[in-house]
Amino acid sequence: MDFNEGEILLIDKPYKWTSFDAVKKIRGGLRIKKIGHAGTLDPLATGLLIMCTGKMTKKIDELQAKEKEYTGEFILGKTTPSIDIETPFDSEVSTDHLTENTVKVALRNFLGTIEQTPPIYSAIKVDGERLYEKARKGENAEIKSRKVFIKEFLLTEINIPSIKFKIVCSKGTYIRSIVRDFGELLKVGAYLNELRRTRIGDFSIKDAESPLEFVQRYRVEGGSK
Repeated sequence: MDFNEGEILLIDKPYKWTSFDAVKKIRGGLRIKKIGHAGTLDPLATGLLIMCTGKMTKKIDELQAKEKEYTGEFILGKTTPSIDIETPFDSEVSTDHLTENTVKVALRNFLGTIEQTPPIYSAIKVDGERLYEKARKGENAEIKSRKVFIKEFLLTEINIPSIKFKIVCSKGTYIRSIVRDFGELLKVGAYLNELRRTRIGDFSIKDAESPLEFVQRYRVEGGSK
């Protein structure tokens, strides 16, 4: 592979790594001059991160626009400010009254074109500052809602309060927002416990390697040209 000329890399981002951590590891480990990624993953999410090097960085916008697929788990009855386990729990209510049918009926509200508001703990910039930076300082910000498309939303395992799922969605969809809104619809709250991106367009996580594995393999094979 000629990384400095231009390649598309499929990386399996590890848990608690930022997307930039993964880019930094590969750029430094293989001495790649120009590299970027096509779509941020939250630090607590894992899965497919597409990286482009050299001339292929021109394809980043095209790749970011592709359909995404995720699997994961959310927990009903508890909430956190970040809608995941990055921040402490701030509410808890009973879910004893919920049934599998109640959850399945709620699901219907999250198919097709829906409107959602991104989480306050997100990388969106408002007035030149990332929302998560404002959130960590306790500042409020006006966040505009957006329309996204949910092509498929399957509940793969219902064991209340745990719900495991698979989602196929458009660019710009926040899974944490879906989880938040799902919990609010059921009047019990919810947080995202686990998230893995398994596909971007035709690119699959099955063909990806961890940053450490990738760097080690190409160092052994001779590194970048």
